[in-house]
Amino acid sequence: MTRVWQWNRPVTVREVLEDLQQERSIAYTTVMTVMDNLHQKGWVRREAEGRAYRYTAVSTRAAYSAALMNEAWSTSDNPAAALVAFFGMMSAEQREALRDAVRVVQHDGESAADAAAEPPAPPTAEGDSAERPEPPGR
Repeated sequence: MTRVWQWNRPVTVREVLEDLQQERSIAYTTVMTVMDNLHQKGWVRREAEGRAYRYTAVSTRAAYSAALMNEAWSTSDNPAAALVAFFGMMSAEQREALRDAVRVVQHDGESAADAAAEPPAPPTAEGDSAERPEPPGR
């Protein structure tokens, strides 16, 4: 999956093979089998191109990582303890990134809540300068 994500475009088995062979010796059939397994698991989709397939990642690396973390956390018998242990393993930079992510999620949540609380403005005639009345309870 790392190679598919790095290419960031549809890739063939041959392209992945040539990329991997820069680091180690590996057989074409091994790469073909792994790519087919990834397709069978739903991690990549493929489209026929002549006698070969072009493979594309179904999700981003970030989305995949998030799903793994969510799965691990949700299967814990004590999710709070699992989070505390996980946070304890983080570097200072990772904890700062976590704080930033929480701020983004909180901000997005507040924006969505604010938008849901505000009724849409009633349509007005062009040039009408009437202000929108306050919703009840404000």
